[in-house]
Amino acid sequence: MATFVALARYAPMTVLRVRHITTYAYKRLVGFGEHRVLFRPRDSYDQRLLMADIEVSPKPSRMHWIHDVFGNCVAIVNFDQRAKELRFETNIALDHSPAAAPQFRTRSKGKTWPMDYDEDDLPDLEPSMRRHYPDADGAVEKWARRFVHPTGTTDTGHLLGTMTMAIKEGFSYSRRTDPGTQPPGLTLSTGTGTCRDFALLMMEACRSLGFAARFVTGYIYVASRDGSQTRGGGATHAWCQVYLPGAGWVEFDPTNGIEGNRDLIRVGVARDPRQAIPLSGTYAGKADDPMGMVVQVNVTTADPAIAPISQPLETN
Repeated sequence: MATFVALARYAPMTVLRVRHITTYAYKRLVGFGEHRVLFRPRDSYDQRLLMADIEVSPKPSRMHWIHDVFGNCVAIVNFDQRAKELRFETNIALDHSPAAAPQFRTRSKGKTWPMDYDEDDLPDLEPSMRRHYPDADGAVEKWARRFVHPTGTTDTGHLLGTMTMAIKEGFSYSRRTDPGTQPPGLTLSTGTGTCRDFALLMMEACRSLGFAARFVTGYIYVASRDGSQTRGGGATHAWCQVYLPGAGWVEFDPTNGIEGNRDLIRVGVARDPRQAIPLSGTYAGKADDPMGMVVQVNVTTADPAIAPISQPLETN
């Protein structure tokens, strides 16, 4: 029997457009290996893809699409030209229907913590329930248990919502250009990190309590960048999902204290952040050839009269 935490209500649909440009510069002509581009949003009941387009310079010798192990849509790009600059420009537009409030429903067994997942779901959820990072002194688990009621029984929604807000209010957000995600223990001890770091900390904290949690990469819409308190705009964004019986995968953005999908555009999901890198690849040249990378991301509202999806499945 299902227990309703709240009735699902969605705000009016908004058309959002994302323009994402990444440019690599090199001192001299270099060759390029295979590149993987994760930019195409996942179609769902709350976001419907209208248009997706990618432009690459120099012109690829071949581009084709795959679904990875998580069902994400990934463009595989190959080159036979050398160049001093490598540029990727992706453009998407989608219908976005955000939940008007943090609302979800669960079955009775998922309403309170501790909880058990259905036996049929466990084999599929187990990889997302398992801890992925060392926690030798138990600091991450101790921190997670701060949100558990002393009696042991805790409302699931309150637990996850409080944890989300604790990261938003208690940690300092800082951009970091270095690739990768820092270990959750380091984020906890320093009290600072990027959106990817905060998402991973919440994932590992949830896993320590027996929840299945996974990483989400995508974009965030910031209505007004100037003076806005929303963090993560102007770049790719990251948050996490927690699986709840009856409700499925529910989104939590600890960087901004968002529960649900408000302003969030899902592109890819993964068990670990390293499996959801928006753009990755190699170059053939000297170690000192790279002169830097410039990333520009713009997320705006758009005219609803958007052209149909335009994306070649393969180019030769």
